[in-house]
Amino acid sequence: MKNQTDEHHHHNHSDDHGSASHGHHHEHHEHAHGEAGASVVSEKPFTDPVCGMKVSANPEKTVEYKGDTYHFCSAKCMEKFKGNPEVYVGSSKEEPAQAVPEGTIYTCPMHPEIRQPAPGSCPKCGMALEPMMPSLEEEENPELVDFRRRFWWTLPLTVIVTVLAMFGHQIFPQGLPVQSWIELALSTPVVLYAGWPFFVRWAQSIANRSPNMWTLIGTGTGTAYVYSVMATIAPELFPSTFQTHGRVGVYYEAAAVIISLTLLGQILELRARSQTSAAIKSLLGLAPKTARRMQADGTEEDVLLTHVHIGDMLRVRPGEKVPVDGEVLEGESALDESMLTGEPVPVTKRAGDKLIGATINTSGSLVMRAEKVGSQTMLSQIVQMVAIAQRSRAPMQRLADVVAGYFVVIVVAIAVLTLLGWGFFGPEPSWVYGFVNAVAVLIIACPCALGLATPMSIMAATGRAATQGILFRDAAAIEAMRQIDTLIVDKTGTLTEGKPAFDRVVAAPGFTEKDVLQIAASIDQGSEHPLAHAIVEEARKRGLALEKPETFESSSGIGVRGIVAGKRIALGNTALMDLEKVDWSALVNEAEALRNEGASVMYLAADARLVGLLAVSDPVKATSPEALETLKAAGLKVVMATGDGLTTAKAVGKKLGIDEVYGEVKPQDKLTLVERLQKEGKVVAMAGDGINDAPALARSNVGIAMGTGTDVAINSAHVTLVKGDLRAIARARILSVDTVRNMRQNLGFAFIYNALGIPLAAGLLFPFTGQLLSPMIAALAMSLSSVSVIANALRLRGTGT
Repeated sequence: MKNQTDEHHHHNHSDDHGSASHGHHHEHHEHAHGEAGASVVSEKPFTDPVCGMKVSANPEKTVEYKGDTYHFCSAKCMEKFKGNPEVYVGSSKEEPAQAVPEGTIYTCPMHPEIRQPAPGSCPKCGMALEPMMPSLEEEENPELVDFRRRFWWTLPLTVIVTVLAMFGHQIFPQGLPVQSWIELALSTPVVLYAGWPFFVRWAQSIANRSPNMWTLIGTGTGTAYVYSVMATIAPELFPSTFQTHGRVGVYYEAAAVIISLTLLGQILELRARSQTSAAIKSLLGLAPKTARRMQADGTEEDVLLTHVHIGDMLRVRPGEKVPVDGEVLEGESALDESMLTGEPVPVTKRAGDKLIGATINTSGSLVMRAEKVGSQTMLSQIVQMVAIAQRSRAPMQRLADVVAGYFVVIVVAIAVLTLLGWGFFGPEPSWVYGFVNAVAVLIIACPCALGLATPMSIMAATGRAATQGILFRDAAAIEAMRQIDTLIVDKTGTLTEGKPAFDRVVAAPGFTEKDVLQIAASIDQGSEHPLAHAIVEEARKRGLALEKPETFESSSGIGVRGIVAGKRIALGNTALMDLEKVDWSALVNEAEALRNEGASVMYLAADARLVGLLAVSDPVKATSPEALETLKAAGLKVVMATGDGLTTAKAVGKKLGIDEVYGEVKPQDKLTLVERLQKEGKVVAMAGDGINDAPALARSNVGIAMGTGTDVAINSAHVTLVKGDLRAIARARILSVDTVRNMRQNLGFAFIYNALGIPLAAGLLFPFTGQLLSPMIAALAMSLSSVSVIANALRLRGTGT
């Protein structure tokens, strides 16, 4: 069965063909007999044909279709069924599961604007279209299979024709026209069968007025073949200068060899192109095929992943993968999230923590509630982002695109000039030389290496970045990332853990630390605030007995108040203390000292008398110092901007060696800061959590969204880091530098190749060396040029860490 793959496509029947057609076929008939027979049968649960859930009969959720009655678990499943019943009903005998999901859009790697619902070739460049979203069970590219067949069937004929052409005059010393006829018979299947797809594309390129590589190859091989056929059938039409060894020279072997070599080049290219989607396939392969659902009666059953609904209770045993995104309800375990976040250390999860689908549960058993399924899961979002980024155009490619457009026309003109130049001014047999060289020019000047130069690098780089938890929105983001010189980061959750941890407690004269913690934790039990959570947890850790507050109210932003054990308690900042008329001056020095260390301080009062202070701090991430070192070494200036108080912010900045620190910053201030730095001529990257930082992220040269691990699709950002970790920014920058270098190498290679290849093919060296470049060598060079560009791009998949 396919797993989630279908759901990554934006189409209606996100459930899969296979499961629908095989799994439930027999059950439909049970419904049918049940309905027709006695109504007693309706006691037995039916199966929803869309999601496979067991459902009881509900007249509001039933549909009649082709004489059968189908029952559904929800209106959503019923709508899906009505939208396309055949998908869910088709018999397993008549309709095998498709390898590529329905609704798949095919696109061209070089022209992403080309989108169509069926496979074929690109009307602009003639390249084989490929599915926008590769599916896991996708079979080999049909074109690759077809080309391979054409290549191997005709290769023996090509070899024989070539041998005859080279040694024929020794086999047929009289120079009989027999040899030409034998070559005609042998090469015709090669040209018409093996070369057929090329000529179809040649015709399309002329019909669409979009000259491309097939225009050149079709013209070159077609001319060589037609010329040779005429020379065989009517040799008397040709002047005597065309005669060699008593017959008019024919070029069947050139046409056959060029077609065989071009086919070979296409086969190698298609195979290499399929590797660029390997990253997406490996991501798709991360999702488990099934989930273990807990039923209301306490039993458990394994269900297909496509049948998991939001709200389902699932069990995740040790060693298993988390099926979908959700929340832990019970149990505790360490989860290995490295496949999505690039973070090697397993993360401990307890009740209330979020789980990401496809991550691995290492030690304990967990019970979770499904919250995001299908195309909503983080894995699906990542796959969608990678697929979109892989199809985007790099700004650097624009030049190559413009060149490629005029290129073919220029090459045809050069070929015509070559023919005329040799014909009128060359040595005898001048027109033969002219003809051979013109064909060589057409063949060698293939622009496909130019067109593939950057898309291949982009596909390889985005795929590799995704496995490290870095998602680029498009090719332009990869190019821009390497130019940044200033990075604005938020403190909470980026430089620090983002989870407040209890620091220490200071008692006022007449109270003990235990009193302070006990009272504070008692009042904080009702609060949702993370600071309160840290205090309650510490009290529980120390085994203190907590009182239940009699009343509780939260004063937004300044603290909490309530009555505990008959005393009026207030816990919060100085503003709350002033409101309660509490004298807090006794501990002012201690408070300031704690703030200077980067802690948040809360005062506690009982019946308007100061009881003590509690300090909660947000510890700096262990990885932050190392990441900052890497960024500084790369020449980046790091600026910290945070909503926290300036004293706290400065303390963290000092610890980490960040000189420029802004505290108490509101979202709009971040936007102003970005604009100010840009006016100073800086190229600014801004790292934020995406929700309140959206304007600043959009305004910066590169907006980096720190994904907290679940909400990936952040539209205003150019780069999304699945795990908000500074090291990933350093990694993304290195990857950007590597990718741009790789694209430049590819473009440079393609330009140099053509700049040298065309004059060589035109016979420029002939006056000096007496050597001509045979069209067959030209064909080999052309095939190798594309393959070498792809091979260079694929290096990106393995470099770096």
